[in-house]
Amino acid sequence: MRQPILPMIVVALTATMAEAKPPLRDVKSIDDAVFDIAVADQIRKKCPDIAPRLIQAYSLYRATRAQAKALGYTDAEIEAYGDSDVEKARMRARGDVFFKANGVVASDPQTFCALGRAEIEKSSRIGSLLRTK
Repeated sequence: MRQPILPMIVVALTATMAEAKPPLRDVKSIDDAVFDIAVADQIRKKCPDIAPRLIQAYSLYRATRAQAKALGYTDAEIEAYGDSDVEKARMRARGDVFFKANGVVASDPQTFCALGRAEIEKSSRIGSLLRTK
């Protein structure tokens, strides 16, 4: 007896569609966490008066990675997102907009300091990754 091909194709397509995931850049909670880490990193690098809170940064990194894994992303997919030159450029551009909107002038470290202190003061996620020296 011949088995119908159409039901098998439908099952295969359904399984493939269920496995399809959006790119990590489109998962807002993941992308926003990576952005916040990147912004905090730039602030601490540019401002001599602000230091990183490494345990908090590492904790956020691990939680974000765990969230991606729970959503079904593989280590390779997570690393590809983190290592992508395209994604790094996109994050830099997004950061430039954020910094400009918050009065940061790239050539003036004190503007990075002012933003860092403001983020710390309002207890934002960015601020939680920073401390004053």
